[in-house]
Amino acid sequence: MAEQRVEAVERALAILEAFAQGGPRLPLAELARRTGLYRSTILRLAASLERFGYLHRDGDGQFRLGPTLWRLGVLYQNAFNLADYVRPVLRQVVDEVGETAAFYIREGDRRICLYRVNSERTVRSHLEEGADLPLDRGASARVLVAFTGGKGDLYERIRSRGSYVSLGERDPEAAAVAVPVLGAGSLVGALGVTGPRNRFDRAACARMERILVEKAAALGRALSGSAG
Repeated sequence: MAEQRVEAVERALAILEAFAQGGPRLPLAELARRTGLYRSTILRLAASLERFGYLHRDGDGQFRLGPTLWRLGVLYQNAFNLADYVRPVLRQVVDEVGETAAFYIREGDRRICLYRVNSERTVRSHLEEGADLPLDRGASARVLVAFTGGKGDLYERIRSRGSYVSLGERDPEAAAVAVPVLGAGSLVGALGVTGPRNRFDRAACARMERILVEKAAALGRALSGSAG
């Protein structure tokens, strides 16, 4: 079935999305530049957006976001459950990779296994949700440090590559691959897979990296509300 789209709605949303590029107040010319819309189109749509409180035009003609967005943001925060977004992605990773998948966050100088979906293979990595681990070793740990300002050549390489492979760092018999999950430009957590080291050869790790990067990007878009 063909994708259903309402162009007027998408143009109105593009006006609001233009503020994500920076600037609390924008003149009409800048909105036109950022959206690619004609000024007359912006003025027509802005009138409706202002009527419902999504946009406000100051006395000097500049536009700013309206209070309705704040109200909806509060409602969204109250209803938001990170697990609803992360757990399905972990299940997809396990199904495609065949290894245990987990989502980690940084808490000070530690990392927390927030969510985890175990592989169905007999020999697998075992770790419970809520596990508290150090930040000085392991794929997810390295990624979390790299994307929260970690200094040094190692973390520069991780940021450049966008992933990290750990072979026996935390457990000599285990290996892991992890990538960052970025929502609206900031780190949300680390998405990774772990399992017996003998199953993490170069080809397997490369495949895991590709899958994780794809899933992390999709998760990041979902968390930041971006359609792009």
